[in-house]
Amino acid sequence: MLKRILPEKILSNDNTIPILIALLQFVLQVMVHGNYGYFRDELYYIACSNHLAFGYVDAPPLSIAILTLNRWILGDSLQALRFLPALAVAGVVILTALMARRMGGGRFAQGMASLTIVAAHVLLGNGRFFSMNAFDIFFWALAGYIVIRILTEDKQRLWIAFGIVAGLGLLNKYSMGFLCIGLVAGLILTSQRKQLTTKWFWFGVLTAFILFLPHIIWEISHGLPTLEFMHNASQEKNAPITIGDFFTGQLRDINFFNAPLWLLGLYFFLFHRIGRQYRALGWIYIVVFIIMVAGNAKVYYLSPIYPMLLAGGSVFVEHLIREYSWNWTKPVYVSLLVLWTVIVLPFTLPVLPVEDLISYQKLLGVTPRAEERSALAELPQYYADMFGWEKMTADVATVYRTLTPEEQAECVIFVRNYGEAGAIDFFGKHYGLPDATCAHNNYWLWGPGQRTGRIAIIFGSCRTLDENLTDLSRAYKHVELAATTNAKFCMPYENGRMIFICKEMNTTFQKIWPKERFYI
Repeated sequence: MLKRILPEKILSNDNTIPILIALLQFVLQVMVHGNYGYFRDELYYIACSNHLAFGYVDAPPLSIAILTLNRWILGDSLQALRFLPALAVAGVVILTALMARRMGGGRFAQGMASLTIVAAHVLLGNGRFFSMNAFDIFFWALAGYIVIRILTEDKQRLWIAFGIVAGLGLLNKYSMGFLCIGLVAGLILTSQRKQLTTKWFWFGVLTAFILFLPHIIWEISHGLPTLEFMHNASQEKNAPITIGDFFTGQLRDINFFNAPLWLLGLYFFLFHRIGRQYRALGWIYIVVFIIMVAGNAKVYYLSPIYPMLLAGGSVFVEHLIREYSWNWTKPVYVSLLVLWTVIVLPFTLPVLPVEDLISYQKLLGVTPRAEERSALAELPQYYADMFGWEKMTADVATVYRTLTPEEQAECVIFVRNYGEAGAIDFFGKHYGLPDATCAHNNYWLWGPGQRTGRIAIIFGSCRTLDENLTDLSRAYKHVELAATTNAKFCMPYENGRMIFICKEMNTTFQKIWPKERFYI
């Protein structure tokens, strides 16, 4: 099956440059993987991998299953966790070059297409830590490559391969569904609507459905928690964004010097005679863009669609250069693209010590932008969420040691979000801490455990000491401020977090748990 999907000779002369570029980005990723610390979501994913299931409140199961296998083989080091995401980005580099080749691109178009992926900050940045996003862009790129082959060669049996990739992509991240919706719309709106009448297309749909079915069953059996999570995230977590800001975010995150290429790729698909057979790909972009703007999506949610557009743009630019003898533009454009990529690289990968990064930001006049309704300090959130976790756990351990052995035996550590909980579970083993109790996302599904909470270390949820004392005193007779977190560079709401020792609870965690659910 894989040979039928990827029949190209990967080691051909045309692929030399894409392979070298893919290898270069992979080596660069590996060199900096140990910088900074564990990312918030990595700690949460590790916790999820200890509770294997066909679904989670905020994610389908595939990335967690991959992580479980990865941990079993390679361990839990930063290098081990981030190996596969870097490899996935390398795969996207190669697939984008192959897309360009399938659309008639020569050596320059294929090399340019692969370079644009490394130059696209948001795409390259997916390899800096473990998350489902790195695999998401890989599945989108592989699906796009298969669609291009179908449109080019009319090999309808490949719809089954597309169904496999779409099904696995959905099991990794729901955003693959946007690609599928956009594809159906694109087929309907073009002469390729004939594809919808073939049995192979519907075999592909069936294949994807069968692969995704176990997760559908899990969702139904758990009361559709992901729908609640998505609604809450859209309304309460993601920062509001206008259509103008969403579009300018695309220009920024894909690299300003990539913008002419992907915009020309969109034009190539929608209007140019050579790209006419790929018109459905242009409609995919328009439809998915509209859906994401309407759903108040984060800017980066659209990023997996760009390998197709960048490949198309590279082919079209090569055609224009050949037609008008603009060979001089090749070194000029490539140089500008590489130069800007190097300038913004510290915002993409942790290549600088954090203090130097902050100084570099100030030098360039860059202010971190918030994509969520949380205040930022000196670092963008994707870096800030790599700091403070082990220090926070050590603070909790210090408080825990003040308890008697009898109190420790029944102590509950209750925290307010999955990052805090994941940190306690991961780093806390070194300090002999029990696993955290938390009502955020999948931690709520895992329940409060057996300890009643008569003795508890609880993270405050309010801004002031008096507010926290009033809140916790409703359930406890004795509430004492025991510590306050103090870690540099972390997200502001994680710094100065009050930690309380609470004793003699007037109820139990088991009784209050149904009302504690926090999906966002």
